[in-house]
Amino acid sequence: MTPRHTSSLRLTRRTLVAAVAALGLAGPALAADFTMRISHQFPPTHHTALNLEQFAKDVKQATNGRVEVQIFGAAQLFKPNQNHPAVASGKIEAAAMLSFQWGGTIPEMSVTIIPYLMTSVAKQKAFIGSEASRLLDAKMEAKGVKNIAWIVDTNDGIFTSNSKPLVTPADFSGLKIRGLNKLFDSGLAAMGAGPSAMPGSEVYQALQTGVLDAGFTGVKAAHSRKFYEVQKFGVASNIILAYDNLVVNPAWWNGLPPDVRAAVQKSADKAVQRSILTTDGVPAADVKVLNDNGMKTVALTKAQEKVMADAMQPAVKKEFLAATAPDGVKLLELIDRL
Repeated sequence: MTPRHTSSLRLTRRTLVAAVAALGLAGPALAADFTMRISHQFPPTHHTALNLEQFAKDVKQATNGRVEVQIFGAAQLFKPNQNHPAVASGKIEAAAMLSFQWGGTIPEMSVTIIPYLMTSVAKQKAFIGSEASRLLDAKMEAKGVKNIAWIVDTNDGIFTSNSKPLVTPADFSGLKIRGLNKLFDSGLAAMGAGPSAMPGSEVYQALQTGVLDAGFTGVKAAHSRKFYEVQKFGVASNIILAYDNLVVNPAWWNGLPPDVRAAVQKSADKAVQRSILTTDGVPAADVKVLNDNGMKTVALTKAQEKVMADAMQPAVKKEFLAATAPDGVKLLELIDRL
């Protein structure tokens, strides 16, 4: 190759490099325009954790890489009760929070865990985008965060124990059991149990060490959290409807360009649709996987569920209405019409 040709080749290469750099296709310019860090408490195999991983992929595709979603699960960044203040203060852009963990901050958020009130698939679908959900969205926004997704965590629950299956209200008498919050726990107390509310991430150790006699969680979560290693019996039913709210910092959200914000919202909507179950009842496959791992697990019949509902609902509704007047009455009316 002649010196002239070599010089031309070098010039061509420099020209190409300059052109690529000018188009923003090389080096640091490949970085996303926006970062969305999401904190949550769920272990990697939890269905919501997996759903959020897919959400991250959907966002990347929908925004052409302009938004990078970074997920910090298993409470590695913030504890469950720290997620709300972390998002509201702008320490992090987003978090996935269990709806009932708002506790006394927004007691109305616990309406979905009134036992056996709205666990049907029809109620789940009707609730999304309803006046009831918008009322609760507004209450979250008043507390400094914007909710962009009602992701179904579970519409079932499983009571676990080592002594005997917890099938009837009488079986709960005297048990130290994992509770959820003051509202739901009033129903456990009505059956004679001694509930202790704690995050799901802490229940395994409490069961293992004897701090608790019995556990409570979603049926899928009982597997992902390996309750079968420390509990002999499981009794599942469609007892509560728990959501994982994907909340964002309003200033960050409003600072996104409209097209980017719409793309992220569309991806969140897809995550919601993935989460909604297709049939009522506790999935037989979820019961089987626990049995295959050594936990003797059964699902309550509809008649057995009614006995449990009759034992728990009056106390829970009384507690709910006492904590939420006047909006609690309105919420129950709206949900009855779903």
